[in-house]
Amino acid sequence: MTRILDRLGRPLTARWAVALDLSLAAAFLVAMVAIRVAEGGDRLALAVVLSVVIAGSLVPRRRYPLGSYVVGSSGLVVESLAVSPGQLTPYANLIGLYALGFHASRGRALVGPVILVPGVLAYFAHENGSSVASAVGVVVVWLLAWAAGYAVARRREQMEAYRRLVRREAVINERVRIARELHDVIGHTVNTMLVQAGAGRVVLDTDPDRARELLVSVERTGRNALAELDRVLGVLRSDDEPEPGLDDLDTVVRPLVDAGMAVRVELDASLGGTSGTDSAARGLPRGLELSAHRIVQEGLTNALKHGRARSATVRIRLDAMSTLVVEVRDDGRGPGAGYRPGRGLLGIAERVSVLGGTVEHGPAPGRGFVLRALLPVHKDFAEPRP
Repeated sequence: MTRILDRLGRPLTARWAVALDLSLAAAFLVAMVAIRVAEGGDRLALAVVLSVVIAGSLVPRRRYPLGSYVVGSSGLVVESLAVSPGQLTPYANLIGLYALGFHASRGRALVGPVILVPGVLAYFAHENGSSVASAVGVVVVWLLAWAAGYAVARRREQMEAYRRLVRREAVINERVRIARELHDVIGHTVNTMLVQAGAGRVVLDTDPDRARELLVSVERTGRNALAELDRVLGVLRSDDEPEPGLDDLDTVVRPLVDAGMAVRVELDASLGGTSGTDSAARGLPRGLELSAHRIVQEGLTNALKHGRARSATVRIRLDAMSTLVVEVRDDGRGPGAGYRPGRGLLGIAERVSVLGGTVEHGPAPGRGFVLRALLPVHKDFAEPRP
């Protein structure tokens, strides 16, 4: 029944709708006039005019459902009382009533059953007393037709509201994703460049060669950032753009090493042992590798920016439960008492939540800070990276 209502609720194109309405009205008019001419009578002219009114009311029933039904019902009443009940008039009225339930707003559609009653009474006014059962039967059938149109319309409204909600949710999710990507790219790069520039300023007078190396590293980091931003913005236009994964951790680690931070990356043997292993061989979903890359990026950025860490260790492995474990541990100052996660850690929590995983962060045993994310490996989450 739901499928039938959905098919009935699909709107026709404007051209086909007009052609259908004109054809329907013309067919009714020809048939009604032919019947009146065959019947004869001294009020043939009035009957023909009323046939034009009743059949013509079907043409604008989609755009003006209430007005067209009022005109059609009025023509039925006048025809029944002034001439005689037409044989096809009730069927035209039935189509108009269905259109009222289907095309009109909720409030206007509810007027249909009210207008129906005087039309039925007028149509059966010339019949004898046995017409009560017939009149009741007509009312029931007409109300069912109106209810069918009303139900289809309400179903259509619900589906449209649902589609709008889905579109709005998709837009919001995309905005969050874009903001998260830009935060990860810009935040990591700018902080790294600031540290490099600051280190260069300190040694500018005492060690010009080291200062020159740091300036070159700042330039390289900036160029890499521009390329990464171009990639992120390119993904908005195409899904074919490659996204960074475990193969690209060097782009995160190298600027930090240039800034004087010792970073060790330990990739589990089940993942290839080195970040140079082809990611397709690992069989990890593309979205999972991107999230792991961004988690490492944020963890190392925080270690440099907030922890003032001298060294950090990145460990990535698959556990026995087919969960990708991403851990970033540093030897920095660690969090202060009652610390609250910032936008970066909140962004990581959002990423992990999308994948159905969990994230933990806090002071590391002894000294420093540790960030650990557990990402379930769902093979159907995304296509493997090419």
